[in-house]
Amino acid sequence: MFIGEGPGEVEDRTGRPFVGPAGQKLTEILNSVNLKRESVYITNMVKCRPPGNRVPTQAEMNTCWDWLGAQIGLIRPLLIVTLGNTPSQRFVQSNEPMGQLRGKFYRWKGAIEVFPMFHPSYLLRNPSKSKGSPKHLTWLDIQAVNERISLLRSRRTEG
Repeated sequence: MFIGEGPGEVEDRTGRPFVGPAGQKLTEILNSVNLKRESVYITNMVKCRPPGNRVPTQAEMNTCWDWLGAQIGLIRPLLIVTLGNTPSQRFVQSNEPMGQLRGKFYRWKGAIEVFPMFHPSYLLRNPSKSKGSPKHLTWLDIQAVNERISLLRSRRTEG
């Protein structure tokens, strides 16, 4: 399960998550490790675009929290990948910046693993591919996610 912050303009207009430029970048990231977009569930913390595309307020996130919780309950994900500061800080319960949160596995509610990654729109704004750049770190992160998904799937089939 991949969770972003909130819908962008294209997403708000179509009612579908991650279908604009950031969604195309997410699809590219998934494809880089042979994960099909159809094999993961993609959603957002808030379900409608905040005015001016600003960061959702705590009240807006709280309003949508039960809906997101219901999605998580129905999907029963092996792993939640949070995309960007807003969902990462909420799930990890930390105010640390993404540079410190990303690339590590955390536990949420004791049962589900959470893995913060940079939001695809951040990668679009920071296109460098040099070692240590957001794109390079995202490549390392999606490889770790793919390996963890394989491990968790094999555990689920064994148990």
